[in-house]
Parts: sequence; structure tokens; C-alpha cells
Amino acid sequence: MGALSNFELSVRIFAALAVVLATCHGAAIIGRLIGQPRVVMEMISGVVLGPSLLGWALPNVHAYLFPAQIVSVVGVLAQIGLALYMLCVGLDFSTDVFMKHRRQALSVSLAGVFTPFILAIFAVNWVRGRAGLFEPHVGTWHAGIFLAAALSITAFPMLARIIRENGLAGTQMGTVAISAGALDDLMAWCFLAIVVASLKSDWGIAGITLGASVAFVFLMLGLVRPALRPMEPRLREGEPLPAGWLSGVLVGLALTCFVTDTIGIYSIFGAFALGVCLPRRRVAPRLLAIIEPLTTALLLPMFFVYSGLNTSISVLASGSALGVTLVLLLAACAGKLIGCSAAARLAGSTLRESLCIGALMNARGLMELILLNIALERKVITPTLYSILVVVAIVTTLIASPLFRLFRSGARTISQVGK
Repeated sequence: MGALSNFELSVRIFAALAVVLATCHGAAIIGRLIGQPRVVMEMISGVVLGPSLLGWALPNVHAYLFPAQIVSVVGVLAQIGLALYMLCVGLDFSTDVFMKHRRQALSVSLAGVFTPFILAIFAVNWVRGRAGLFEPHVGTWHAGIFLAAALSITAFPMLARIIRENGLAGTQMGTVAISAGALDDLMAWCFLAIVVASLKSDWGIAGITLGASVAFVFLMLGLVRPALRPMEPRLREGEPLPAGWLSGVLVGLALTCFVTDTIGIYSIFGAFALGVCLPRRRVAPRLLAIIEPLTTALLLPMFFVYSGLNTSISVLASGSALGVTLVLLLAACAGKLIGCSAAARLAGSTLRESLCIGALMNARGLMELILLNIALERKVITPTLYSILVVVAIVTTLIASPLFRLFRSGARTISQVGK
């Protein structure tokens, strides 16, 4: 099929957009009935609209809605949505609460990385022995580090949503879980940065990437954050955010995304860092009120659909791929549930609270899909392993909320921070 004209492209974009939004909204309604967060149902919606279901059941409809040109547009919208969403996550991240429980959060976080790392090392030779999972130029060392990142990552934006929905904001358990999740994600992204950078050429490039990343963090926290503080007193209570300020934040978002993409650690880091640096008391709530609703309702579903368009669960029909899926799913669950629960228990939490933290840390959701998309784009993994790990991400995220409610049902009343 030839290239679409601009008119036909716009027609099909709106058709695809309508289908995507209607599917995600319908799935979210079902999710509320069965007790699953919206993000879980949007992940499933992406797979449903991809080749696994729509492409199989109605191939002509799928071909009309999602030809290559439309998929490229969806990919661009997905990147914009991700950047805006990670800005919101940064705006909502409380550094003060994190500092109060940093020791316990650090112990849970280290366990959430160390245990999956060990399991990845044991599993990597067996996984690499299955043909067609890693690109040919990816060695055992790179494959092991990538698997460690994939198994250790936690969807800390989703944790924040679950914690708020269950009235756990400000509690010790909620604070430890979300802080440990954030730290796990940072370490997982560092693992991926090492793999991608070293595959380009040598350790010199990897070192430059890591050095530039550290410099970027210090620049944002040491210079940008203090420079943005005067915004707070200039904004009066009840006063809407000036249009010029919103434009300035969006320009800053584009610049930080450009910088982090250029140094090799992906745009979402820049978006999250900018969100953390913006003033919290008056500016952050107003920005969230403007940006978050449209982002989560319109742009973020594009990312789940884009991920689904790259996922084909038909690969699981082979015994080898199904075996890899089960092994990685078991390793992913064991690494988080056992490792994080044990660390939380040793750090002073009750048994039930420790199990709740382990269940929350096992959710991978959006962050796992971001990591997998980067690895696929950078030629680290093949579409087969991509599809396998998408299934792992969906399953671990699906069971997070039910397990959390099960463990929490018998827990004692959680003490509030400071008591």
C-alpha cells in the first residue's frame, strides 16, 4: 500500500483515536467493577488492539486503523504523553516524605534490585540459549544486566495511584513502598543505560553517559531547583497559573527531554527531574490540575496502544516461548515478593505490612513497558522477548492489587507518619 495523503492520514488518525479512547474507557469501567486500576486495563487494551486480537480477528479493520504511518503518529503522541505524565509524577513526588523514611526505603529498594539481579544471573544463560530472544550482537553480560533491569523495575507511578486510592498517603507503609519503587526504577534505568551505551561501542561511551547523567542530576537539583523557587511567592493563593508560566514549563520540559535523550538516558528522566525541581506548594498543584487530566485521558493511552501494536502473544504458542515466559514470571514475582517483603520485615514492619509492600513492589506496569520499548528500539531484544516480557508486566501488574488487598485485609491499623 502506498503512502497516505495528508487528508486520508488525518481521517484515519481521528478514527484510530476514537477507537483507542473508547476501548480504554470501556476497559477502565470494567476495571472498576473487578477492582483493577485504570493503568492495568489500558495495558490490556493495548494488547487487544494489537495483532494479538484485533489484528487476528479483524485483520482488515486493524490494517485500516493502524497502518505504518498511523503507528508512527501514535508513537510520537505516546512520547509526548510519556513526557507529560512523568512531569506529573515528578510534581507529585514528595522528597520530604522520602527523606523521613529513606533508610527503610533504601533497604527495601536494594532487596528489590539485588534479589532479581541474582535470579537474572542464574537465568540468563538458559534464556540466551533459546533462539530469537536477544539480538545477535548482545552478549551474555549485556543480556544479564538487561534481565536484571526488567525484573527489578517497579511501576512507582502506579504505586502512588494505589496508595492514594487506599488512603495510605502519608503512612509509613505507603511512603516506604513508593520511595523504594522510585529508587528501584532509578537503578533499573541505570542498568539499561549501561547496556545501551556499552553496546554502541565501548566502556568509554558508557562512562560518558553515566557521568553526564550524574552531572545532569546535580545541575537540576543544584541550579535549576533553586532558580525556580521564586515562582512560589509570586503566585498568590487562589490565583490561576499564568499562561506564560505554563509555556515556560513546557519549554523547559522539551529542553530537559532533549538533553536526557542526547546523553543517552531517555527523555522521561528529564521530565521527571523537572517535575521534582518545580515548587511544590502552589505551583505543582496548579500544573497538575492543568496537565494531568488531558494527559491521562488522551495521550497516555496512546503509549499502551503503541506497546500493544508491537506485542504478539501468538509467540507464546510455542513451548519454548511459553517456558521462558513462565520462568521469567516466576523469577519476577519471587524477586519482588520474597526479597522486598523480607527486607521490610527486617526493617521493622509487621509481617502483613511487609507482604503488602512486597505485593506493591511486584507491579511493573507502565515503567516496564517504557523500558521494553527502549530496549526494542535500541536493538537489545527481539520482538519475541518483547512480547514475552509484556505478558510478564501485565500479569505481575494484574495480581498486584488483589494480593495487596488480600495481605492488607488482616493487617493491623497502619500507624500514621510521626506516630
